[in-house]
Amino acid sequence: MSGTLNKVMLIGHLGDEVKMHYFEGGGCVGRFPLATNETYTSKQTNERVTNTEWHNIVVRNKAAEICEKYLTKGDKVYVEGRIKTRKWQDDSGNDRYSTEIQVTDFTFLSTKKESDASTAATNNTQQQAKPNTEKPASQPIDGDDDLPF
Repeated sequence: MSGTLNKVMLIGHLGDEVKMHYFEGGGCVGRFPLATNETYTSKQTNERVTNTEWHNIVVRNKAAEICEKYLTKGDKVYVEGRIKTRKWQDDSGNDRYSTEIQVTDFTFLSTKKESDASTAATNNTQQQAKPNTEKPASQPIDGDDDLPF
Protein backbone atom coordinates (compact mmCIF):
# COMPACT_ATOMS: atom_id res chain seq x y z
CA MET A 1 0.00 0.00 0.00
CA SER A 2 1.62 3.25 -1.10
CA GLY A 3 -1.00 5.71 0.23
CA THR A 4 -1.41 7.19 3.67
CA LEU A 5 -4.41 7.44 5.96
CA ASN A 6 -5.49 10.15 8.39
CA LYS A 7 -8.72 8.94 9.99
CA VAL A 8 -10.14 9.35 13.48
CA MET A 9 -13.25 7.78 15.00
CA LEU A 10 -14.35 8.94 18.46
CA ILE A 11 -17.32 8.31 20.73
CA GLY A 12 -17.55 10.72 23.61
CA HIS A 13 -19.52 13.34 25.48
CA LEU A 14 -19.65 17.07 24.72
CA GLY A 15 -17.78 19.10 27.32
CA ASP A 16 -19.53 22.36 26.37
CA GLU A 17 -22.07 23.82 23.98
CA VAL A 18 -21.20 24.14 20.27
CA LYS A 19 -19.56 27.54 19.67
CA MET A 20 -20.37 28.95 16.23
CA HIS A 21 -18.30 31.34 14.11
CA TYR A 22 -19.89 32.86 10.98
CA PHE A 23 -18.00 34.26 8.00
CA GLU A 24 -18.91 36.97 5.47
CA GLY A 25 -19.18 34.51 2.58
CA GLY A 26 -21.96 32.63 4.34
CA GLY A 27 -19.88 29.77 5.71
CA CYS A 28 -19.63 28.85 9.36
CA VAL A 29 -17.58 26.72 11.73
CA GLY A 30 -18.72 25.04 14.93
CA ARG A 31 -16.28 24.04 17.66
CA PHE A 32 -16.75 21.98 20.80
CA PRO A 33 -14.67 19.88 23.20
CA LEU A 34 -15.29 16.12 23.26
CA ALA A 35 -14.30 13.91 26.21
CA THR A 36 -13.35 10.26 25.80
CA ASN A 37 -12.62 8.04 28.80
CA GLU A 38 -10.33 5.08 29.40
CA THR A 39 -11.00 3.01 32.51
CA TYR A 40 -8.79 0.26 33.92
CA THR A 41 -7.95 -1.39 37.24
CA SER A 42 -4.58 -0.45 38.73
CA LYS A 43 -2.50 -3.56 39.52
CA GLN A 44 -0.73 -1.82 42.44
CA THR A 45 -3.78 -0.44 44.27
CA ASN A 46 -6.52 -2.65 42.74
CA GLU A 47 -8.63 0.51 42.25
CA ARG A 48 -10.46 1.56 39.12
CA VAL A 49 -8.70 4.44 37.36
CA THR A 50 -10.36 6.64 34.74
CA ASN A 51 -8.37 8.84 32.38
CA THR A 52 -10.18 11.47 30.34
CA GLU A 53 -8.80 12.69 27.03
CA TRP A 54 -10.13 15.97 25.58
CA HIS A 55 -10.40 16.50 21.83
CA ASN A 56 -11.02 19.78 19.98
CA ILE A 57 -13.77 19.09 17.44
CA VAL A 58 -14.35 21.28 14.36
CA VAL A 59 -17.48 20.98 12.19
CA ARG A 60 -18.18 23.11 9.11
CA ASN A 61 -21.16 24.73 7.39
CA LYS A 62 -24.48 22.78 7.40
CA ALA A 63 -23.07 20.08 9.70
CA ALA A 64 -22.07 22.80 12.19
CA GLU A 65 -25.57 24.28 12.13
CA ILE A 66 -27.11 20.83 12.76
CA CYS A 67 -24.73 20.20 15.67
CA GLU A 68 -25.51 23.60 17.18
CA LYS A 69 -29.24 22.94 16.93
CA TYR A 70 -29.33 19.40 18.34
CA LEU A 71 -26.28 18.94 20.58
CA THR A 72 -25.90 20.19 24.14
CA LYS A 73 -23.29 19.74 26.84
CA GLY A 74 -23.13 16.13 28.02
CA ASP A 75 -24.65 14.58 24.89
CA LYS A 76 -23.00 11.45 23.52
CA VAL A 77 -21.88 11.64 19.90
CA TYR A 78 -19.86 9.65 17.37
CA VAL A 79 -17.55 11.74 15.18
CA GLU A 80 -15.40 10.67 12.29
CA GLY A 81 -12.80 12.83 10.60
CA ARG A 82 -9.13 13.61 10.34
CA ILE A 83 -6.45 15.08 12.59
CA LYS A 84 -5.19 18.56 11.74
CA THR A 85 -2.52 20.45 13.64
CA ARG A 86 -2.45 24.24 13.33
CA LYS A 87 0.53 26.43 14.17
CA TRP A 88 0.01 29.96 15.52
CA GLN A 89 1.81 32.56 17.60
CA ASP A 90 0.71 33.74 21.03
CA ASP A 91 0.91 37.34 22.30
CA SER A 92 4.57 36.84 23.24
CA GLY A 93 5.50 35.67 19.75
CA ASN A 94 5.99 32.04 20.81
CA ASP A 95 4.95 29.31 18.40
CA ARG A 96 1.91 27.38 19.65
CA TYR A 97 0.18 24.33 18.24
CA SER A 98 -3.45 23.19 18.31
CA THR A 99 -4.52 19.69 17.32
CA GLU A 100 -8.11 19.42 16.11
CA ILE A 101 -10.42 16.79 14.69
CA GLN A 102 -11.88 18.04 11.39
CA VAL A 103 -15.22 16.20 11.26
CA THR A 104 -16.40 14.55 8.03
CA ASP A 105 -19.25 12.49 9.52
CA PHE A 106 -21.12 12.30 12.82
CA THR A 107 -23.98 10.46 14.51
CA PHE A 108 -25.91 11.59 17.58
CA LEU A 109 -25.94 8.79 20.16
CA SER A 110 -28.03 10.51 22.85
CA THR A 111 -31.68 10.65 21.91
CA LYS A 112 -33.68 13.82 22.40
CA LYS A 113 -35.63 12.11 25.19
CA GLU A 114 -32.41 11.21 27.04
CA SER A 115 -31.22 14.80 26.70
CA ASP A 116 -34.57 16.13 27.94
CA ALA A 117 -34.54 13.71 30.88
CA SER A 118 -31.00 14.66 31.91
CA THR A 119 -31.84 18.36 31.55
CA ALA A 120 -34.94 17.87 33.68
CA ALA A 121 -32.91 16.01 36.31
CA THR A 122 -30.35 18.84 36.36
CA ASN A 123 -33.10 21.44 36.67
CA ASN A 124 -34.72 19.47 39.50
CA THR A 125 -31.54 19.39 41.53
CA GLN A 126 -31.26 23.16 41.08
CA GLN A 127 -34.97 23.83 41.75
CA GLN A 128 -36.15 21.38 44.44
CA ALA A 129 -39.75 22.68 44.34
CA LYS A 130 -40.39 21.37 40.81
CA PRO A 131 -41.31 17.62 40.60
CA ASN A 132 -39.63 15.43 37.97
CA THR A 133 -42.22 14.25 35.41
CA GLU A 134 -39.66 12.96 32.89
CA LYS A 135 -38.68 9.30 32.54
CA PRO A 136 -35.15 8.60 33.83
CA ALA A 137 -32.59 8.06 31.06
CA SER A 138 -31.94 4.51 32.32
CA GLN A 139 -35.42 3.26 31.37
CA PRO A 140 -35.94 1.74 27.91
CA ILE A 141 -36.70 4.36 25.29
CA ASP A 142 -38.65 3.72 22.11
CA GLY A 143 -36.96 4.20 18.74
CA ASP A 144 -38.84 7.41 17.80
CA ASP A 145 -36.52 10.39 18.06
CA ASP A 146 -36.38 13.90 16.67
CA LEU A 147 -33.14 13.60 14.73
CA PRO A 148 -33.00 15.21 11.29
CA PHE A 149 -31.96 12.03 9.48
